[in-house]
Amino acid sequence: MDKLMLETDWYSQIKEAANNLDGVSYVTPLDYNANYSREFGAKIYFKREDLQVVRSYKIRGAFHKMFGLTEVQKSEGVVCASAGNHAQGVALACQKLKIKGTIFMPVPTPGQKINQVKMFGGDQVEIKLIGDSFDNAKIEALEFAETLEKVFIHPFDDQKIIEGQATVGLEILNQSQFPIDYLLTPIGGGGLAAGICALFKTQSPGTKIIGFEPRGACSMSQAIKLGENKTLDHIDNFVDGAAVKRVGDLNFQICKEFISKVHAVDEGKICETILDTYNKEAIVLEPAGALTIAGLDQLRGSIQGKNVVCILSGGNNDITRMEEIKERAMLYSGLKHYFVIRFPQRAGALKEFVAEILGPNDDITHFEYIKKTSREKGSAVVGVVLNESADFEPLLQRMKSKQFFGAYLNENEVLMDVLV
Repeated sequence: MDKLMLETDWYSQIKEAANNLDGVSYVTPLDYNANYSREFGAKIYFKREDLQVVRSYKIRGAFHKMFGLTEVQKSEGVVCASAGNHAQGVALACQKLKIKGTIFMPVPTPGQKINQVKMFGGDQVEIKLIGDSFDNAKIEALEFAETLEKVFIHPFDDQKIIEGQATVGLEILNQSQFPIDYLLTPIGGGGLAAGICALFKTQSPGTKIIGFEPRGACSMSQAIKLGENKTLDHIDNFVDGAAVKRVGDLNFQICKEFISKVHAVDEGKICETILDTYNKEAIVLEPAGALTIAGLDQLRGSIQGKNVVCILSGGNNDITRMEEIKERAMLYSGLKHYFVIRFPQRAGALKEFVAEILGPNDDITHFEYIKKTSREKGSAVVGVVLNESADFEPLLQRMKSKQFFGAYLNENEVLMDVLV
């Protein structure tokens, strides 16, 4: 790590950030969770940043950074790129500090997040929808900021942003009346994780900091494994609040020195967790916000009897995404399967499939003939929901024994992208 960064008095800087945020961001609860504590044999606490003023921790870094700009910089206006949460933080900061902001967001950003940015920023912000991912929007935003000589408010790779995000950790230390054995943090660009590491390395060095990132965007774990920060060629944008091709360079330098471990979490597991926390806890989480709870399974053996804090980073979930979330969760749990079914050339084949191939608790949720003509003689794509994952193999064997089986599609990534 750069010697200057290593010698930075992070604690004092983070305390200053907390002072700047007084009356702007909420001091969010640190709640003990009985259900997950029983399940994992540990004392599990949730740091509820989903209850933050913009329903994510991002207001912390954005406001702290913008608060420290010069008056000339403030008068010129700011620019940012974001998949949603950072944009909301910048928008609210623009409103409170009376700074004009131009916000670049990827085209696939959920409508709920776009509307929230408009609501928080009001007439202080202009939104530009550009590109298919955060990284595409960021390129355009940087060029725009350079051309017009405006300050670019980076979502994660900036010391002031890191200091602001680290106030989450400062609150955890102030709220906990117990030693924290494990602190679990989501990782996207790495701003929050870097801030937590920078703070806890001096204030709670015995705490193990564990990071979790989506399996489809493992930019931090890849960088740590290689020993240098690299840009991924391709990512899955589903976990939009944590899907970046490259983590921040400064964040990487801090995390590679001080983070204990970084784990990848399957997107399907994240979806399963979103549904689970909603049904059991009435907590609405976005995919990135569910990362740390979803990652608990990977620590099951090591956290028994320990004090564990999970940062729930955000709750900006668009209700229109719930069908996809449910679908991904069922695929992950082995309850939803897609097949190509070849119907034998005999009368009553479809009736036979329903009566003799499907189990008593199996449901058809998708049925589409592949051929556009002579459908009754063609194959079909069929989606089946099982009551238990153990019902899959018997179903598969019945299909094959009666010559109905054509192909199993769940493992075909290209076709599944079309179906889900």
